[in-house]
Amino acid sequence: MAAAEGVSLNHISRESSDVRRLANFYQQILGFEQVETPNFGDFEVIWLRLPSSFIYIHLIERDPTTSLPEGPWSASSPVADPKNLPRGHHICFSVSNFDSFVNTLKDKGIETFQKSLPNGKIKQVFFFDPDGNGLEVASREQDS
Repeated sequence: MAAAEGVSLNHISRESSDVRRLANFYQQILGFEQVETPNFGDFEVIWLRLPSSFIYIHLIERDPTTSLPEGPWSASSPVADPKNLPRGHHICFSVSNFDSFVNTLKDKGIETFQKSLPNGKIKQVFFFDPDGNGLEVASREQDS
C-alpha cells in the first residue's frame, strides 16, 4: 500500500529566463489560459490552466545562481533533436485535431518528430517549447 492516499497531479513547473515568452507559447500552441497568480516578490511567476481540465503549469523566473540545467538543450548531452524525446523527458497532452495541430506546428516553424504507438492506433508528435522542454502531443484513440 502506498504511503500517500488520494494522490492527483497538482501542477507542472517550468523554470525560464523569460516566463512571458514561455506563457505565450503555451497559450498559442496548446490553448492554456493565464489564471490569478500570487505575487512572489523577488521573481516573476505566471500560472496557466488548460481550460478543458485541471492541468496547471507554473512558469517560474529562472534563478540565475542555480546550477540546474535549464532544459534538455543545456544538459551535458544535448538532445535538441525531437527524435530523442520518445525516450527522453517530456510531458504529453492529447488533442482531438491531431493532423491540423501538427500542421500548425509546422506552419510556425517548430521542428517535430512523428511516430505512432506500436499498435498504430495513437499518433504522436514530439517537439520542444522555447526553453527546450520536451513536449508530446498524442491523438485520441478512435472509438471502435
